[in-house]
Amino acid sequence: MKKYKAKIDPILFIPIVGIMLGTTLLTILLPLNEPDLTAKLTGLGFALLMLLLTAFCIHFFLATYYVVDRGVLIIHAGVLYKQKKIFLASIRKIEKTRNPISAPAPSLDRLEIFYNKFDSVVISPKDKPGFISDLIQLNPEIEVV
Repeated sequence: MKKYKAKIDPILFIPIVGIMLGTTLLTILLPLNEPDLTAKLTGLGFALLMLLLTAFCIHFFLATYYVVDRGVLIIHAGVLYKQKKIFLASIRKIEKTRNPISAPAPSLDRLEIFYNKFDSVVISPKDKPGFISDLIQLNPEIEVV
């Protein structure tokens, strides 16, 4: 079993988390000046919701990794994308990409893995050469583009 950490791109992480934290701060500060108790509680409720969404977003960035184990590639990405399994024998091609599509890849320095007949997934392992080498060692028929 070999675990690969995901590469975290500051170009994605800082703006997303910064905007979310800034919005959360505003939703905390603005209701404090409200004289109406209902408006104050509603604003603080939105602040709590924003804080939870920010924590969820940070968790997604930090909890993304990939495991190669017993002929299977397992992709973990927070709570939404838990343990997607791809059999290494079904992988046809690996291609470098900077496609910004939503994916279990917290970086724009990505690999697109094509498997089965029409399926693909975009990931961003920190050690791309080692990752590709390990996959090719287990399935020499993988085409690397």
